[in-house]
Amino acid sequence: MDKDFTEILKKSIKIYIFLLFSIFVNGQSSPDFNILADKAFQKLYQNPDDCINYSLSILISDQNIEHRIVLRNIISQAYAMKGDYVQAVNISSQNDESSEKEKLSYFMQVFANYSLADQYQNLDLYNQSQKIISTLLTDKKLLNSDDLKIKATVGKLYQLQALNLGIKKYNLALENLNKSDSYLNYNNEENFILKIENRIFSSVYLMRQNKMEEAKNLLEGTLLLIEQNGKHYYYLKSFVYENLARYYFLQGNYTLSIKNSDTALSNLQNLPYNTLKARIYELLAKNYFALHNDEKYHEYNKLYTETNVKIDTNTKEGIRYIVKLVENYHNKSLEFQQQNELKNFWIITTFFSLAAIILLIYFLSLNSKSRDLKKQSEFFVKQKKWESTHLESTQKELEHQEVILTERDTNKISKEKEDEILQKLEEWELSHAYLSKSMSLSTLSVHMGVNTKYLSEVINSNKGKNFNGYINELRINHIAHLLKTNPTFLNYKVSYLAEFSGFSSHSAFTTIFKSITGMSPNAYIQEISKNRVS
Repeated sequence: MDKDFTEILKKSIKIYIFLLFSIFVNGQSSPDFNILADKAFQKLYQNPDDCINYSLSILISDQNIEHRIVLRNIISQAYAMKGDYVQAVNISSQNDESSEKEKLSYFMQVFANYSLADQYQNLDLYNQSQKIISTLLTDKKLLNSDDLKIKATVGKLYQLQALNLGIKKYNLALENLNKSDSYLNYNNEENFILKIENRIFSSVYLMRQNKMEEAKNLLEGTLLLIEQNGKHYYYLKSFVYENLARYYFLQGNYTLSIKNSDTALSNLQNLPYNTLKARIYELLAKNYFALHNDEKYHEYNKLYTETNVKIDTNTKEGIRYIVKLVENYHNKSLEFQQQNELKNFWIITTFFSLAAIILLIYFLSLNSKSRDLKKQSEFFVKQKKWESTHLESTQKELEHQEVILTERDTNKISKEKEDEILQKLEEWELSHAYLSKSMSLSTLSVHMGVNTKYLSEVINSNKGKNFNGYINELRINHIAHLLKTNPTFLNYKVSYLAEFSGFSSHSAFTTIFKSITGMSPNAYIQEISKNRVS
């Protein structure tokens, strides 16, 4: 009998080792897939449509959840470059395969969170993006890892943080770009592209600090690196030329600015990089306006307006989509947490049961006396009692959390919360984000991480008007200030001022301008011009 038990024990141990080995191997990434993913990332900067088709062809046949998350992130970025934010959010939101989440490796859990932060950043929801990034960058395990994939993801996180900070904190943005570079090398094309992007973003922040020559030298050196690389990265080349054009525009050299803008457009040709094209169209319109070339100004201003309207509309829809996803997530979060706790309980129970069975066989093979068997039985009874108590405790904790959440929802806004929202509103006003046509109460609530009802209540009680009235007053005050302090704006047509201020139409702008200032935009401009002459 002892011999039989020994054989059973050996077989059980072999099965147990095999199961552990299978679990370990399942989490590894195929070298072949890394090559395919790197190629997909390259296509992102060559032609977004090719990138989407290529990545989808891999996605259809690859059932590995980790590979699918990487591919969806790349596809999402391609749609964002096209200005199709609805599709970008749609493909990215499919990452939430909750039934398989527990299978993700540490790297892929980090990457999935980075992907969400990237999606928020694409939609200009910087506050939401920054919350995710700040949490990730406190993880010492992440920052100190030697894994090349993790290091590249940390580089991406610091790059995203730089873009979030670059709205007004230029020094901090540059510091984060330097940190991003420290985690990147030239071991593959993705790292090369990320370092090139960091150089271009750095030039933007240097220009905003009026370090013009330093920015120009950095851009010219970056263009040389792209040429030496030999790959046809049309997006990166156009991105460099666009910023060189911006440099010359700020220097007042409109002819060279137009030349570099035309070069940027010629690199894009028929490629659907619509967000970048919109910026180039706008810059060309400004250059021709400065040169008093009305025909060219209207041509490029029309292209800019048409492209930008599509992008703004798509951005607004994308934000609505992601707001809906967030609301659904909050509604299901407690249910998911309960299910996850239950799954974890059964995984732990199964693991310990398997270990206990092996131990039981081992002890039976050594001694089949009833006294030992009784001891084992007592052990299992105690264990089951502990597990039952633990499950009951977990359930009570979940119920307690649900009560707290319910109470928070029903409680009236506190003075502390009101002060917090007012502080966030003050910071938001400084960013001039209210000039965006896509700005709405729901958009602002997501951006600030504040309940829509609370935000509306605070604006009504502290600003003395509803959300639309509040936004319109900010826009009119801003454009009125520019007309007073920047003579260039006195030469712009009212239709351009309306567009610049974020209004949907010339007539709406004129009506609201007069209701706030007491005079029409034309009369206001004449008054300002008369005072300047006198």
